[in-house]
Amino acid sequence: MADNLYDFGMVGIGVMGSNFLLNMADNGYKVIGFDLDAAKAKHLEEQASPGTIVKGVTTAEEMVSQLDKPRRIMMLVPAGKPVDNVIANLLPLLEPNDVVIDGGNSHYTDTLRRVKDLEQKGIHFMGMGVSGGEEGARKGPSIMPGGDISAWKRVKPMLEAVSAKVDGVPCVAYMGKDAAGHYVKMVHNGIEYAIMQLISEAYDLLKNGLGLDNDELSDVFKKWNEEELQSFLIEITSEIFLRKDDETDARIVDVISDKAGSKGTGKWTSQDAMELPVSIPTIDIAVAMRTLSGYKEERVAASALYHSKTKELKGKEHKDIKKIKDALYFSIIIAYAQGLAMLHKASSELNMEIPLADVVKIWRGGCIIRSSLLETFYKAFKKDKALSNILLNKNIGRLVKKTEKNARNVIALALKSKIPVTGLASAVGYFDAYCSATMPTNLIQAQRDFFGAHTYQRIDKEGIFHTEWIEDVVKEKKHHAETENPQPLQSEEKK
Repeated sequence: MADNLYDFGMVGIGVMGSNFLLNMADNGYKVIGFDLDAAKAKHLEEQASPGTIVKGVTTAEEMVSQLDKPRRIMMLVPAGKPVDNVIANLLPLLEPNDVVIDGGNSHYTDTLRRVKDLEQKGIHFMGMGVSGGEEGARKGPSIMPGGDISAWKRVKPMLEAVSAKVDGVPCVAYMGKDAAGHYVKMVHNGIEYAIMQLISEAYDLLKNGLGLDNDELSDVFKKWNEEELQSFLIEITSEIFLRKDDETDARIVDVISDKAGSKGTGKWTSQDAMELPVSIPTIDIAVAMRTLSGYKEERVAASALYHSKTKELKGKEHKDIKKIKDALYFSIIIAYAQGLAMLHKASSELNMEIPLADVVKIWRGGCIIRSSLLETFYKAFKKDKALSNILLNKNIGRLVKKTEKNARNVIALALKSKIPVTGLASAVGYFDAYCSATMPTNLIQAQRDFFGAHTYQRIDKEGIFHTEWIEDVVKEKKHHAETENPQPLQSEEKK
């Protein structure tokens, strides 16, 4: 095999890595993948489409020596130390101007460190989010690259070729400086957590509240996917209810444990939102509920202790199902609003220069949170690039107003029926607080100043103020007591 034959290299050719390479090969690029597992290297070649050039190798030296210079190498390995280990093994084999891409779900702080470290060695490093799962990697994912702009230009044609397309437009764009690519992917996953939680609550309402069986549930979600709620997650939810378990012949959704797992990106989103700070309560709740789901034994014991039993809602009438649909639609808009507001804040606070119009544009296809709503968001950001929160857009406001009443009604009914709707309720709570010209946090500021002299601001003049609460409160109490209970006048005889 001649040297410098291949256009693109991949470290880690598991399902995602191999599918991404095969996608690239189908688009005319010559690709080579490296994995220590010889079976994976062989399987990669066996999967290749006829007429494509695909090679699997078992040493980094074989891969690097057969790449065109400057080289373009991507990693799809678990986040954390595995990424650092791969970089350490590659560095002795690389040359200045080579491009290394981390396509996994690394935390953006790690990516920022790697960008700076490799820049000193003359290596271009990019953090790149990839969303769409196995099928997306093979047929067209949403791709979120950020960091080194010169590296982006070198890989742009390739990434545009393999990405998903919406109306012929590639679902890939430069996400901004430094670690912006991984930051955008992190928030994408946070929104994903929220939407999945909201859908699960709608499922609970439909199943345990209205009594719908799996066939009826599938029909409802199928219909919703043909209407305003059209999205990838609603689509697959409809399909899930129909799938039978191979072992029991029951519907598989009914034999799956209610203890949900996670890989950390949702938690990172919550943690980093608090650092910025920005409010994302629906995403926070989604993370918290996955954690709570793990306490199965305690939940069973609590259910018995408190005789917790779901009460059915009204029935299966179309109007009741529509109320739940509206509540879900309302809350999904709020979840997007929170995530996008976080990106807006991070763009300036972390100096990433994230183009929000491009973010929602590339989320329209290929990614897990793709939905028809993103087209509306895209138009909003195209009109106002400085839009800090999509709830401030009049067109989006009309969608919210149409569904707000039913969202409130559904939450009220759920509370009476003991059906937990923490996600839906958090969305309404966030909306109410965001739309409050005056919040009760003036009392919190007073409390903080009382016990900790944390100071406060006033509404009538500029500046920072502090009150000597203990002394003033004592005086006020004394004055109040004297006013309410004046001493009787003494008689002249007693004088």
